[in-house]
Amino acid sequence: MPALPYLRLQLMVFALVSAAFTNVYLAQPVLPMVQAEFGIDIAGVSWAVSAVILGMALANLPFGLLVDRWPIQPIILVGGLVVAGAGLVCALTDSFPVLIAARFVQGLFIPALTTSIAAYLGKTLPIEKLSVVMGSYVAATVLGGLGGRLMGGWMFPANDWRYAFIATAMLTLMTTLVAVIGLPKPGRTGHHSAISISYRQLLGQWPLVRYFICAAGSFAVFSSVFNYLPFRLADAPFGWSTEAITTLYLVYIMGIFMAPLAGRLSLRFGSRVTLVAGSLVLLLALLILQLASLIAVIVGLTAVCAGFFCVHAAAVGALNRCVNSGHGRANALYVLFYYVGGWLGISLNGLLYQHWGWSGVIALSLVLVLIPLGVGLTERR
Repeated sequence: MPALPYLRLQLMVFALVSAAFTNVYLAQPVLPMVQAEFGIDIAGVSWAVSAVILGMALANLPFGLLVDRWPIQPIILVGGLVVAGAGLVCALTDSFPVLIAARFVQGLFIPALTTSIAAYLGKTLPIEKLSVVMGSYVAATVLGGLGGRLMGGWMFPANDWRYAFIATAMLTLMTTLVAVIGLPKPGRTGHHSAISISYRQLLGQWPLVRYFICAAGSFAVFSSVFNYLPFRLADAPFGWSTEAITTLYLVYIMGIFMAPLAGRLSLRFGSRVTLVAGSLVLLLALLILQLASLIAVIVGLTAVCAGFFCVHAAAVGALNRCVNSGHGRANALYVLFYYVGGWLGISLNGLLYQHWGWSGVIALSLVLVLIPLGVGLTERR
């Protein structure tokens, strides 16, 4: 495949994955508005985000297997149509249970646009090109998460959060159609290695399970901080507007720089040092966020992003260096634990925030940080 088609493929992958991840965190910055409109408690409204993450966790493995049996185009088409359609339901419904059900459906079919495209790239591209195109994939997950937060609380007035769902549905539909039309059919240039290890066998290997648990613990902290920070900043002593709160999500872009930097640090100093360093930064960031000042919020949130992406990149790299066969299934399990951790973190911290406020979220998050820290300390040199 010549250089121009590879560039076109990168752009299509970037656009599709960005649009898919925009749907995930779309409701996060406007949760206070959604809570006020539907008249529910904080633990209940958190499902507007955690329902998507739960759906993604449940559907990740099935789509990873499905893409090995079916062409990628119909999988992406169905996934994009369902995600966009469910987004329109979210924009139009006056029922909170229907909103949560539609968000859950979105989560179930987002892997058709993310997990499936990653597997497709692995089957289609030669190894020397795969890392380049996958770089677009990783960058798209970061910018998609940022775009969803900005779309929900910045590009549209907070009280008009439904328009953000409509705009994102249209974006998802357009990128889906472009991908279905433009993605080349899998050829024989990819690297096809036979999968000789099952999910059960992978779960039976403690060195691998440690990285799965590391993903769950670190993402539980990261997702909880970003999910409940709007409530913290909307209350006294801050009293921020939704637009001001959403602006802080720009620190999320640090993932674009931190992830490759963490990879280089792991190669130079080893995953042990990188995991421990990232965990300690994350721990320090949580302590800073407990302080009631603007500077503490900015510094703490930036440090949360730096620490999390450092841990995430180091764990993924260590996992793939540790696996001798079945890389696809090992990464699928990693993603499964990753999103289950995020869902559990948001759900549990919703209950804690309801009873003990922001201090409850910080307390549980400090305990959860001990998971990646422990993995790093027990990592072999």
